[in-house]
Amino acid sequence: MSFIRGYDRENLRELVDIDECAVRLEEIEDQRSLPALLERVWLLKVLGRLDEALALAETTVRQARMAGTRKDVLRARVLRATVQQFRGAHAAAEQELAACAEEAEGQGWITIAAFAHQHRGKNAFDAGDFDTARDSFKQSLFLRREAGAADRELEVTLLAIDAAERRRPSQLVAG
Repeated sequence: MSFIRGYDRENLRELVDIDECAVRLEEIEDQRSLPALLERVWLLKVLGRLDEALALAETTVRQARMAGTRKDVLRARVLRATVQQFRGAHAAAEQELAACAEEAEGQGWITIAAFAHQHRGKNAFDAGDFDTARDSFKQSLFLRREAGAADRELEVTLLAIDAAERRRPSQLVAG
């Protein structure tokens, strides 16, 4: 079940029903499986409970390292980086997301690489680095197309590219 109703065209953040997210968080509060932990981190993040989200994200990365696959660790690291982004720690998020994207691409895990690039673009967008945002979104689009992503995923990425393009400073032409 997706709680995402769309994306804000100004800041590219997920639009969610806060009440639905709060109810879901309460439902899974005691679950300890890796998927439940990842979902709880995301729910805490979109609910604005960033200190709790970061603490749980750290726990989730540790659990993924101990009991999950390398793919699980990458997913958990990307999610932790998105919490860092929401907290305004853009440099830390950039470093983590770039490393995750590089590792996923190196392993041939296209969907995880696309996911990491998409979030790297969102982080750069938040930080006001619209060139990096655009480049990351374009890489995500390329990888998503290669992976045969659904039209909805491609549309979200195209909207993000457009948003980054609109915010880029005009290039001055010397003449």
